[in-house]
Amino acid sequence: MATKPVVQPSPAQRHTPRAAHTLSVQRRSLMAAIGASAAAMGLPLWAQPSAATKGDILIGRSTALSGGMAPFLQPIHEGQDAAIDDANAKGGVGGRKIRLVTLDDGFDPRRTLENAKQLAEKDGVVALFGVSGTSQVIGLLPYLSQAKLPLISVYTGSPAVRAQQHPYLFTTRASYADELVKIVRNLVAVQTSRIAVAYENNDFGKLLLPLVEKTIVAEGGTLAGSHALAPTGQDAADAAKALAALKPQAVLLVAAGPPVVTYVRANRAHLGVPVYALSLAAGSAVLKALGEDARGLAVARTGPSPSRPTIALTRDFQASMKRYDKPVDYDRYTGYMDGRVLVEGLRAAGPGVTRASLVTAMQGLGNLDLGGYAYQFSAQNHHGSNFVDIVVVGPGGVYRQ
Repeated sequence: MATKPVVQPSPAQRHTPRAAHTLSVQRRSLMAAIGASAAAMGLPLWAQPSAATKGDILIGRSTALSGGMAPFLQPIHEGQDAAIDDANAKGGVGGRKIRLVTLDDGFDPRRTLENAKQLAEKDGVVALFGVSGTSQVIGLLPYLSQAKLPLISVYTGSPAVRAQQHPYLFTTRASYADELVKIVRNLVAVQTSRIAVAYENNDFGKLLLPLVEKTIVAEGGTLAGSHALAPTGQDAADAAKALAALKPQAVLLVAAGPPVVTYVRANRAHLGVPVYALSLAAGSAVLKALGEDARGLAVARTGPSPSRPTIALTRDFQASMKRYDKPVDYDRYTGYMDGRVLVEGLRAAGPGVTRASLVTAMQGLGNLDLGGYAYQFSAQNHHGSNFVDIVVVGPGGVYRQ
C-alpha cells in the first residue's frame, strides 16, 4: 500500500497564489517536441524532462516520523521547514513556492527506497532532500541514477557513501573521516592517546569501525580495543564494563540515537573517562534525555555555533527560530543550513527547474557563501563542506567551544 504523503503546513503554503507566468507558443512547442522524443526513446514518464513554470516546486523527503529515531530527527526537520518557509515568504523561486512532500520511512532502508520511488514516479518531485542513515542512502544510490533524481543533503558522513562521486548526490556536511581525524588529533594533542571504540552494531557502526581504527593509529594514537553496542542500547553496561577492562584514556563513540544515551550513562558508571562522539550522536533530543549526565561529552560539530551571532547566517537562523518559536540549537541549525543550500540550488536552476537543470545548477554554485559560512560545489566536487569543530557539553546541556 502506498504511503500517504505528509505535506508540511505553513502560513506561506496556505496562501499560495497562482503563478502568473504564461508559456510562449514556441516554448510549448519545444517542450512537446522534447516529450515526444523522450517517449520515442522509451523513457518512462517520470524520467522524461519537464520544465513546468506554474504551481509548487515539489521536493521529496523520506524520513523517520515514527520509530526510535523520530524524536532525534524532528529538530532537523523543523530547521529545514523554517528555511523553506522563509524562502517562500520572500517569493519562493521566481514566484513558485517550494513544497516538501514528506513520507515516513520509520528509519527503515527498505521503506526509504519505496518512498523514493513513490515520490519520484507518482508525486513527480524534482529532487529528494535530507535523507538520514547510512543504509538508507546507500540503498538509494542505484535508484537515483536510474531515475536521474538528485538527492541534496544527507545525514550520514559514511565513507561508503563517498567512495566515488555519485552524479546525483550532493552533501553539505563533512564526512565521518574528517570528524575522526579532528577527534583523534584533539585527543593526541592533550596526551590522551590510548583510545577505545564503542560502535553501534549495524551497518553504520560496522562500516565505520575499520576507518576509526585506522585513523587512531595513523594520527599517533593507540587502539585499546573495541566493543559493539546494540542499536537499542540495551547492552550498554556490558559494553562499558568490557571496555573498562582495556584501561583506555578515552572512548570514541560511534553511534546515533538511543544507544548514545545509554552508553554515556554506562561509561560514567563503569569507566569515568572522556567520551568523544560524532556529530549525529549528540543532538538536542540526546542532550535532553541525558540531562546533567551529558556534561563533559565532547562532540564533533560540522557547522558553526548556533548560539554565537558572529556571522550573518547565524543571525538569520536565530531570527527564523524566533519567528517560529523554536529553540536555537545545533540540530535545527543543521536542518536550516541544509534548507538554505537547497533553496540556493533551486534559485540557480530558476522557476522552470527540472531534475537535470537542478544537478547542473548545484554543480555551478561554486563558492556558495550564505553569510559568513561557505560551501564549495563543482562538477568535480559534490561534497560541499569539510568543516569540523570540537565542542564540549557544559552545565545545563549548553555547548562550550
